[in-house]
Amino acid sequence: MKKETFVDFLIFTSIFISTITFFTTPFEGYLHYLIFLLLFPFFIQRYGLPKVPFQIILLPFFVGVFQVMMGNNEWFLFLKIFSGVLLSTIFYYYVVQYYDIDVEKMFSLYLKWAYWSAIIGIIQYISFKIHFKPGYDYGWIFNKWSAVAGEGALIRINSIYMEPAQLGIMLGPAAFVAILNIFRKQNFEYKNYQNYIILIAIYLSKSSTGYIGLFFVILIIGLNLGYISYLALFLVVGVLAGIGLYNTVDEVKSRVDAATALWVHQNYKIENLNTSSFVQYNNAHVAFENFKEHPLFGTGMGSHLVAYEKYSYTRTGEISFKGTDLNSTDANSLFLRLVSETGLMGVLFFMVIILNCFVGNSGADDTHWIVSGALLVLILLCLLRQGNYFLNGFPFFLWLYYYNKIEYNNKSFIKKDAS
Repeated sequence: MKKETFVDFLIFTSIFISTITFFTTPFEGYLHYLIFLLLFPFFIQRYGLPKVPFQIILLPFFVGVFQVMMGNNEWFLFLKIFSGVLLSTIFYYYVVQYYDIDVEKMFSLYLKWAYWSAIIGIIQYISFKIHFKPGYDYGWIFNKWSAVAGEGALIRINSIYMEPAQLGIMLGPAAFVAILNIFRKQNFEYKNYQNYIILIAIYLSKSSTGYIGLFFVILIIGLNLGYISYLALFLVVGVLAGIGLYNTVDEVKSRVDAATALWVHQNYKIENLNTSSFVQYNNAHVAFENFKEHPLFGTGMGSHLVAYEKYSYTRTGEISFKGTDLNSTDANSLFLRLVSETGLMGVLFFMVIILNCFVGNSGADDTHWIVSGALLVLILLCLLRQGNYFLNGFPFFLWLYYYNKIEYNNKSFIKKDAS
């Protein structure tokens, strides 16, 4: 194996494989930490110490230290999360430099890995149907992984990821490419059959997160192509598809019913508590209560757990039921975690990135708007459903989103200057 191929493999393993840990205390030792240690000496020797990542997290560092001293956070919680954010932000900054800021190449590599993770998911489903356990239960490979039961005697595929929702998130950009290819009858990175493999994998996940991702895809494509009438048609079809899923997929129906009961009617019956809907509802309550007390800068990285102990319905005595304290550390949503831990500072930072770095369809540059729209799907899904700052290489996708806009601006400037 060539050196470059081996480095590619390590980099994208750090992005796609989050289901291997070497220890769990005092923090979870993920496989990507080992890859960081292996490649950091190589990157530092080649590129030196970068300034930009340190500049980005300087203010969150001082906020975090201040909040610990004020008693709103704990040193261990803050340093654990801050160190993870720092290391992953620097590492993936190096990764972008390693690829000479070639956004198209990096996105192409992502699409290849996403496609094969979809293939593995489909193999998982087929293996379950034929009762071939090593083909659907990957606990013999990944120690932070478990099979997810579906309705009846079926399985919800999660491929190489911890849960179906992560599969939906990681396939979000690939689904953007797949649907755009089908709509425009083109083969951007994927052949026709590959487009359908991506979409089949998302369907088999039975993940509401994956289905919401498809809605984001249709919305972004419709707005970018300027097909308002088509967009209206897509939305109607989407609503009908949603109704169909509600009436045919028990997982979707139970979550919609529980979410409606909680958010609309504040109904705390047991059937509404024993679902991910309550986890989201409860963490939203914690995040916004903490935000009311600390609106500008939040209470620092890692502090959501402290806020949870203070504001959670399960801690205030309003609700007492086992199994409802899931995601108490990460809020089950990056948006909610930002609201709780970083306040307006963090929320506005992400809004500026999303709005300022988005590349719309100009008609002249196809690749950059496709990459931008695809990555936006993943960012939105992480804000909605994934509360970890650096799981599955999230900083990599943010750097890619940012540099895609920089590259687009540079090419536009060159063309304008040449004319």
